[in-house]
Amino acid sequence: MTSVLPGAEPFSADGDRDGVGDGIGFVLSHGFTGSPASMRPWAEHLAAEGFTVRVPRLPGHGTTWQDANSTTWQDWYAEVEAAYDEVAARCSTVVAGGLSMGGTLVTRLAERRPLSGLVVVNPSYATERWDARLARWVSWAVRSRPAIGGDIKRPGGHEPTYDRTPVAAFASLQRLWTVTRRDFGLVRAPVLLFRSREDHVVEPLSAELLRAGATGTTVEEVVLEESYHVATLDNDAPLIFSRSVEFARGLVGRGLVAPGLPTP
Repeated sequence: MTSVLPGAEPFSADGDRDGVGDGIGFVLSHGFTGSPASMRPWAEHLAAEGFTVRVPRLPGHGTTWQDANSTTWQDWYAEVEAAYDEVAARCSTVVAGGLSMGGTLVTRLAERRPLSGLVVVNPSYATERWDARLARWVSWAVRSRPAIGGDIKRPGGHEPTYDRTPVAAFASLQRLWTVTRRDFGLVRAPVLLFRSREDHVVEPLSAELLRAGATGTTVEEVVLEESYHVATLDNDAPLIFSRSVEFARGLVGRGLVAPGLPTP
């Protein structure tokens, strides 16, 4: 079994049920080729507010890029859903948040399970890169490509991530994009969307698709002026943290909002 890299361990905190935490819980998901390290400052901030927090380590992440190639989006989603079950068992207000692919996964969660709110930071739902279309066809021969992580504006900022992009895993991410975009209309929980004005990994297209497709709820967009893609570790991180706390507290009493699943 491949050992977990230092700092890539999952994060867990149990908050106050009836105290300052107001029965609020968060499920946070890291992004593609990343690890819980990119979410830890956010998670620690939420835990300090008294909230229950879970940050799972997605299968195939936080070890080696070769491990990622042996997993699929269904494996990643299952881990996020399991974290949701833990939080929902403790909290009456459950918010899911994610960075990049983590944003995709928690959006899928909002399409399938009841949530009180959704917070996404530079979520990915598509790409305009022409070479990305080839991933599913070449993954048997091309196992990895240059890395995509570490896009941070803050001097000295560092994201622990893989030094290569696993192609088979990326092809599975594209399949996740497809099913998530298809079901945008099922999201009923209010959405807080953070988007970096300058992002070298995810194009503005993804935010445009979410705003256009999430017709069953509200999408509040906050543009980040001083951060690149990994905004949870960048200059605007304090804004993300404080606004997500404010957003969650504003949802107390609303309870869990069931997705608009089609009638069987």
